[in-house]
Amino acid sequence: MSDLYAANTFSRFWGLSPDVPHEVVQEAAREAADLLPGGRLIFGAGDWAGLMAYVLGEGQFGPAHWRLSRVKRLYYDVLRPLLPRQIRPVLRWLVRSRSMNRFALDWPIEDRYVHFLHVVLEIVQQRYPEVRPAPFWPADARFALVLTHDIETAAGQAFVRRLADLEERYQFRSSFNFVPEGYPIDVSLLAELRGRGFEIGIHGLNHDGRLFASRSEFERQAERINGYLRDWRVVGFRAPFAHRNPHWMQSLAIEYDSSFFDTDPTQTIPGGTMSLWPFFCGRFVELPYTLVQDHILFEMLAVPSPQMWLEKIDFVARWNGMALMNVHPDYVRDPSRLVVYEDFLRQMSDRMNRSAGGDSPYYWHALPRDVARWWRSRAGANETTSSLQEH
Repeated sequence: MSDLYAANTFSRFWGLSPDVPHEVVQEAAREAADLLPGGRLIFGAGDWAGLMAYVLGEGQFGPAHWRLSRVKRLYYDVLRPLLPRQIRPVLRWLVRSRSMNRFALDWPIEDRYVHFLHVVLEIVQQRYPEVRPAPFWPADARFALVLTHDIETAAGQAFVRRLADLEERYQFRSSFNFVPEGYPIDVSLLAELRGRGFEIGIHGLNHDGRLFASRSEFERQAERINGYLRDWRVVGFRAPFAHRNPHWMQSLAIEYDSSFFDTDPTQTIPGGTMSLWPFFCGRFVELPYTLVQDHILFEMLAVPSPQMWLEKIDFVARWNGMALMNVHPDYVRDPSRLVVYEDFLRQMSDRMNRSAGGDSPYYWHALPRDVARWWRSRAGANETTSSLQEH
């Protein structure tokens, strides 16, 4: 498993040149290990690549982490298709409430991996004072801001233009992820969005929770997904329901994925990579979402303002991370929810305007494909990260 994460070296993360000797990084990581869940047990067998598999690869949650329980599998295979749409949020709320009570990470802000990386850097700099990290983002922006949307139904697709108009009004652009075989795709809409500077992504093949039902089923669907990636000239993917398996997903012909997250107890597979930054996952760059998803904010927490998003933005900005959010056209069709999203866009636009004229911009706003390509370029990566197997 560690091979998928071996490209995430300490020197690449910080943009160091020349590289810090591996044994120095190892010793610094051992000193700082108590900052991470599991502490020094992480290094019982290991090296930096193993640590990345433990954290970024969610290895801390055990070898069965990616498999749905029998009850959850029964829900997606049998119950969900039979349940009225208005009943599903109630069941999800019950499951999520139980998950949150025994969740191993902090949420919505998990800061232990952040502190670990900075402490390791401080220890290394004590030995190599000349080591200075490179800026994380273009123009030394404080953080990256990425907006994405998953379109679950035809009704959500019908609302896309309204959402794009709203973002354009505040000079934002985003990625819209469509389900190719979940509803009739409005091909003219895809072309229009591209022409207006938005990005198109793919959100599974269907939206039924069965993409990862078995390896054979995944490979069957992956072949069709790759066809749509090619035909639509798309490079990004997000799995429905944030179901995920990093090994199986290597079959997808993508530049980046965004099915993972830094921390989230509310998903069917709760967990998290603990990372506020992109990272390499085998052949693709992973862009974990780091802001609370809109349906959690509105349906589960009943928060009538963008304050929770803005508080996480402050945390991400403090550590030069990536604020990546996922807002569903299906859910923000409700006028009261759309007002909250517009308030968020307005406040983010105001913050950028207030920072104008400073030494660096408040944030770098970019499409997910551009963030993934920047991350490769910053790391000095080749076209595929499989060749980046540093040890």
